[in-house]
Amino acid sequence: MIQAVMPTYGRYDVAFERGEGAYLIAADGRRFLDFAAGIAVNSLGHAHPHLVRALQDQAAKLWHTSNLYRSPGQERLAERLVAASFADTVFFCNSGVEAIEGGIKLCRRYHSAGGKPERWRIITFDGSFHGRTLAALAAANNPKYLDGFGPKVDGFDNVAFNNLNEVRAAITDETAAILVEPLQGEGGIRKAQLQFLRDLRAVCDEYGLLLFLDEVQCGMGRTGRLFAHEWAEIAPDVVAAAKGIGSGFPMGAILAREEAARGMVPGVHGTTFGGNQLAMAVGNAVMDVMLADGFMERVRERGEALYGRLMAIVKVFPEIFRSVRGAGLMLGLECVVPAGDVVNRLRDSGLLTVAAAENVVRILPPLVIEQSHIDEAAEIIENVAAKWESGGG
Repeated sequence: MIQAVMPTYGRYDVAFERGEGAYLIAADGRRFLDFAAGIAVNSLGHAHPHLVRALQDQAAKLWHTSNLYRSPGQERLAERLVAASFADTVFFCNSGVEAIEGGIKLCRRYHSAGGKPERWRIITFDGSFHGRTLAALAAANNPKYLDGFGPKVDGFDNVAFNNLNEVRAAITDETAAILVEPLQGEGGIRKAQLQFLRDLRAVCDEYGLLLFLDEVQCGMGRTGRLFAHEWAEIAPDVVAAAKGIGSGFPMGAILAREEAARGMVPGVHGTTFGGNQLAMAVGNAVMDVMLADGFMERVRERGEALYGRLMAIVKVFPEIFRSVRGAGLMLGLECVVPAGDVVNRLRDSGLLTVAAAENVVRILPPLVIEQSHIDEAAEIIENVAAKWESGGG
């Protein structure tokens, strides 16, 4: 008999009932250091007092009215995102994949509004992950996720990551945009080379294409800057954001330049729940913290410290770990042994991590971790590796 909760996940047998900063506490009392952060979602950890107060205050006043009316919370958050980024305008939605879908529509609409409706195809990259809708699955072109869902949605041309020659060869008169993650998460913590991102910007300018970045996982401070593309010193046309933008509250956003959004006029796109009062209260509270003086500098410092500890562990245990990947607090341990087994053993020892492609363990702690958390996580990893290397269970 099927479970009441549809069995689409292989869930671990642990249920959490509360969180405290970088820790999760299970119903049975076990305490875990959370270096998964809800898959890079809980950017400010658990039960952050400023976020809790913002949500409680808003919940006592107004939850939802729809987008038929003005929303001061939306206006304030949009203005803050615009002031802190490349963007001129923002559309709020509920999730990363909604931001991706809306961004795809925006790219197509841009060309249609410019008199070139034939330009509708988007170049994407191997190893990418853009979400679970049919269009997002087609964009990533991963057979594992496409299997069983009928004909693949048309409109995407998948090429090799970090390969400019393949990008140029894929451009046709129907190409509308290039969609890329500056730092692939699900794909195994694979970084786009900074020069590759700069070259993509130049190619888009040369051919009149839009540069569409998926920063759902790598954005909102995860690499030590508000958006990961800032390291390449480029300005994209469109960015999909989510995950850390709500620090656990379901929320997504499409950020765009004014010219790129020229086709987004009343009636062409919408959402019922997106940008409601609860989400905007939390989103503004997140921005209060992230835009504070010194916040991003501390993220970069913690990222460097964590990277250094992980590199030292790799050198001591080369039969367990091969390398460290990533940037900021979006890091990956490439494993020699099965990464899934490493995730399980770390969890059993009190450290939560996430598996990814290419036999990688993702290390995605809250952006507010302290050095003590890094030390604790490193000690757990070292102990697990040492026990494994000695043949212990």
